[in-house]
Amino acid sequence: MNDDLVVLVDADGRPDGTAPRSSVHGSDTPLHLAFSCHLIDHAGRILMTRRALTKRTWPGAWTNSFCGHPRPGEDIEEAVRRYAPRELGLDVTDIVAALPDFRYRAVDAGGVMENEICPVFRARPVGTARPNPSEVMDMVWAPVADVWESARRTPWVFSPWFVDQVDALGPRPYRAEES
Repeated sequence: MNDDLVVLVDADGRPDGTAPRSSVHGSDTPLHLAFSCHLIDHAGRILMTRRALTKRTWPGAWTNSFCGHPRPGEDIEEAVRRYAPRELGLDVTDIVAALPDFRYRAVDAGGVMENEICPVFRARPVGTARPNPSEVMDMVWAPVADVWESARRTPWVFSPWFVDQVDALGPRPYRAEES
């Protein structure tokens, strides 16, 4: 059963093994495959979530709508569809790669390292968010431009991967015609 396995990858992003999800976030985290998703509603707002205080890395930090890890052999877009109901209690549609080659490495204050090849997607929510409290302690729909400005001015409030995503996406990532 591979329900709780993540895909380990080499420096070029090629799969080269698997590991239990519980073992891949520590002080010497191997490079592995993940994803981030930005939910954008029809008003052009992004759903920002605040990580639960029980999260192993960056507890209480504001971040993108949700993140996760594809299972071995699972298409990343399918993983996005699988995680949305689990973390936010809703489905997603119109999934588009925003940063297909995004990767980052960061170490939190407790010494836990994130080390991921983490394509970033944007998607539309279907339904009303009902966040899983073990994943999300708070959420807010906010104008993208406001969130981007906040991430630039107060990066310490956000997860480091989200700050890096904002930098990589630039000042106008989601134009009105995409909203």
